[in-house]
Amino acid sequence: MVIYNGTIITVNSDFDIIKDGFVGIKNGKFAQIGKFTDDFTVPTAEEVIDAEGGIIMPGLVNTHTHLPMTLFRGLADDLPLFQWLHEYIFPAEQKYIQAETVRYGTLLGCVEMILGGTTTCCDGYFFADEIAKAVYDSGMRAILGQGVIDFPAPGVPDPKENIQVVLKFAEKWQNVSPLIVPSIFCHSPYTCSRQTLKKAKDAADSKAMLFQIHVAETKNEWDRIYSEHQTTPIKYLDQIGILDPNTLLVHTIWVDDEDIALIARRGAKISVTTESEMKLASGIAPIPDFLRCGISVGLGTDGCASNNDLDLFREMDSTAKLHKVNTLNPTVLDAPSVLKMATLEGAKAIGLEKDIGSLEVGKQADLIIIDTDKPHLVPMYNPVSHVIYAAVGSDVRDVMVAGKMIVRNKNLLTLDIQEILARVTRISKNIRI
Repeated sequence: MVIYNGTIITVNSDFDIIKDGFVGIKNGKFAQIGKFTDDFTVPTAEEVIDAEGGIIMPGLVNTHTHLPMTLFRGLADDLPLFQWLHEYIFPAEQKYIQAETVRYGTLLGCVEMILGGTTTCCDGYFFADEIAKAVYDSGMRAILGQGVIDFPAPGVPDPKENIQVVLKFAEKWQNVSPLIVPSIFCHSPYTCSRQTLKKAKDAADSKAMLFQIHVAETKNEWDRIYSEHQTTPIKYLDQIGILDPNTLLVHTIWVDDEDIALIARRGAKISVTTESEMKLASGIAPIPDFLRCGISVGLGTDGCASNNDLDLFREMDSTAKLHKVNTLNPTVLDAPSVLKMATLEGAKAIGLEKDIGSLEVGKQADLIIIDTDKPHLVPMYNPVSHVIYAAVGSDVRDVMVAGKMIVRNKNLLTLDIQEILARVTRISKNIRI
C-alpha cells in the first residue's frame, strides 16, 4: 500500500515533518517514507490512497483505560475519588459487570477509540478474557491487564484466586495474536495487600508481562499509606520490589523529589490521565519534573466513568494547557512534547517503542490520517500545533493497524457500530445506582 499527498509527522528522533510526503507499507510494516516531488512516480502497489493534503501521523497510544466502564459513562459525576469509588463504582461493578456486559462495553470503547485515532491502548479491568476477545475483533493493538484486588471482584469471587486467574489469562493470550499482549493490573496499594502486590509482581515477571498499578493518586491515599507504612506510596512500592522498567505507575500525582528520583533510577514508567484527574480533583501530576528526570510518560484517558470520553486529542490539549497555567509558563509542555507523550513516549511507557509510536522504516504500520479540510483546521502553518490545539477525534479520516486499514473515510471496517450501540443501550436501561 502507498499513502501519498499528505503532511507526515514522523515523531522520529529528529521529529521530521515531511510536507507532500508519502508512506509505503509492505507486510504490515513501513517500507518507505519520503517526499512526494513533482517528478515523483507513485510506486506500484495493491492499493494507493490519496491523503488529500491531510496529516499522516502515528496512531495514538492510550496508556490507561478501563474499557468496559463505557457502560458507566455519566453514572456518577462531581464526586471525590473515594466516595465515587466506594459508593457508586464498586457497587455498580459488583451488580452489573458480567461477561456479556464487559464484551459490549469494551466493543463500545474500541469503536470510540478507533474512530478517534487511537490504535493502541493499555487496559486494566476484570473479565480480561472477554476484553481480549472484543479488542481482537476490533483490530486494535492492546496491552490488556487482568484486574487484581483484595476483595470479591467481577469474575473473581474469591480474592485468593486472583493471581491464578491472571496466569490463566496470560497463558491463553500470549500467543494468540501479536496485537494482544496480556498484562496484570493491581488496582492500588490501598486495595491490594503487600503480599498480593508481591505475588502479582512475581507473576508478571514470570510471564514477562507489564505490571500496572494506580498509585499516589490522591492526598487521601498518600495519608493512608504513610500512616500504615511510614513512607510515601512510591517508596512503599519500591520497598517490596515493585518499581522496575516493566512497571507502569498510573496517575503518580502525590510525589516528592525523592519519589521522582527513585522512579527515574528504577526505570519505571508513568501514565497520566489529565482530564480524569482534573474531574476528580485529584491534583496535577508533575509531568515537567518527570520529563526532566528522563522518565517515560504516556497519556491515558482513564475509564469513561471518570473522564467521560476516550478522546486523546482532548487529552493532549488539556494536558498542554493545564501545565502552562499551573506553572505560569507558556513554554512548558510544548506541542511536540505532548504529541510524543501520546505516541512514541506512550509506546515506551508500555514497552512497545520498538514496534510503534513513530513513522519509521521497519516499524509496525500503525498510522492515522487527519482530514484538515475543516474550518477549524484552516490555515495550517504548523501541523503539530494543529494536532494538539485544534484537532479533535472526529477529524480522523483513516486508521491503520499493522498495515491493515480498519477505518476508511470515517467508516469502521471491523465492527457493526449500530449493533453495538443498540446492545449497550439495552444494557444501560437496567443499570441503576
